[in-house]
Amino acid sequence: MKIAVINGGTQSGGNTDVLAEKAVQGFDAEHIYLQKYRIQPIEDLRHAQGGFRPVQDDYDSIIERILHCHILVFATPIYWFGMSGTLKLFIDRWSQTLRDPRFPDFKQHMSVKQAYVIAVGGDNPKIKGLPLIQQFEHIFHFMGMSFKGYVLGEGNRPGDILRDHQALSAAGRLLKRSDAI
Repeated sequence: MKIAVINGGTQSGGNTDVLAEKAVQGFDAEHIYLQKYRIQPIEDLRHAQGGFRPVQDDYDSIIERILHCHILVFATPIYWFGMSGTLKLFIDRWSQTLRDPRFPDFKQHMSVKQAYVIAVGGDNPKIKGLPLIQQFEHIFHFMGMSFKGYVLGEGNRPGDILRDHQALSAAGRLLKRSDAI
């Protein structure tokens, strides 16, 4: 099974990276660090004559990579009680891809994937991060994806996640459940 970690973190080696790495430890996983790519914001032209226009950025190359994966792990810091802008921008562009003739079966391809979420934040993220998890549930449901699990970790300053033993343990078990792989 091919695994991709779609990482919306903005700090290399940060708490989100540490927890995501723990989740895929022992698996062959491709890490896609969205901050390293140029992804333009969506221009909503769904109802305009001619619809969406092609965008010259790195987004399509990422979509082509994840279409070949069976498992997608979405990793994000919790910023202002939501996912990072980097990850949100990537997911917003799915609206365009759903109508892109170059990806005619995008939703169908996504619907066979298993999805997981790793999120790290401060200020009681195991409670205040739950609306973020619900947002992902709605996104995955819309795409027909199977939402298999999540881990919410607590960490504010770099390295703080290493003190959240519960999250580290949960991340280590996340993909190892019998129904995952």
